[in-house]
Amino acid sequence: MASNGVNDKPLIVSFGEMLIDFVPTVSGVSLAEAPGFVKAPGGAPANVAIAVARLGGKAAFVGKLGDDEFGNMLAGILKENGVIATGINFDTGARTALAFVTLRADGEREFMFYRNPSADMLLRPEELNLELIRSAKVFHYGSISLIVEPCRSAHLQAMRVAKDAGALLSYDPNLRLPLWPSEEEAREQILSIWDEADVVKVSDNELEFLTGSNKIDDETAMSLWRPNFKLLLVTLGEKGCNYYTKNFHGSVEAFHVDTVDTTGAGDSFVGALLCKIVDDQSVLEDEPRLREILRFANACGAITTTKKGAIPALPTPADALKLVKEGK
Repeated sequence: MASNGVNDKPLIVSFGEMLIDFVPTVSGVSLAEAPGFVKAPGGAPANVAIAVARLGGKAAFVGKLGDDEFGNMLAGILKENGVIATGINFDTGARTALAFVTLRADGEREFMFYRNPSADMLLRPEELNLELIRSAKVFHYGSISLIVEPCRSAHLQAMRVAKDAGALLSYDPNLRLPLWPSEEEAREQILSIWDEADVVKVSDNELEFLTGSNKIDDETAMSLWRPNFKLLLVTLGEKGCNYYTKNFHGSVEAFHVDTVDTTGAGDSFVGALLCKIVDDQSVLEDEPRLREILRFANACGAITTTKKGAIPALPTPADALKLVKEGK
């Protein structure tokens, strides 16, 4: 029987929130000054799932949406992008989360969230599609799903089930301080599941926040290292990324592009990385091969910054390979 290729690939499951970002029609203004907004689908774990699918990998998303127009639209976007949607639940009593995101003049973002509570916060452990989670070769998650119950318990159970089934655990804390009751609580909860991950990706800002140090150096990064880790990554925006494993560490330069909007760049980077390691985890112990993968991931992240919004900007393999070939 002829195979279409996708179904026999190893599965990458993303767990967490999917929401709608409302982005001002004009860049470089505050939310109050924005004349109007365009809706852009988002939510880091969902972005990662779509990034994986767009790069030819096999992805599923596990989470909860409101049983409303926006929730149905988001589920539709996942399916259109080839993401398996059998892990999605709908809540009839709560709305799909919304975030208003403004891009300041420097391309960085400010957030205002509408979650009171939103559907993603209400995912219960008994609603999890455990069969789907058990079939994951890689299980990827963030920290927003740790903020409140019952989603926190669902998150912890999903992680346990995936780990017991032999999945590689991938963690991108994706810090959004406005959503946490306090900085202390954010730091404590983000680190509460730190030891269990195999692959962890933090941004330079998250490194500063979690360590309390304003130095972005190897020593500071290694203070976050845990014995269980296979790979720790620190992304540095336009300066590329630093990588750390048990046996080696180094840095990989970024690609220089005309940045319009940094939304989703980190998710694109993670999706590319997971796509490349899911087939063969031995690359995590092979520095030349790992560097090549990180170059590809950097290219994917860079391409994502050249258009507004995360999902519309996520690259195809051809886009990324073209940038890698061109070099800088």
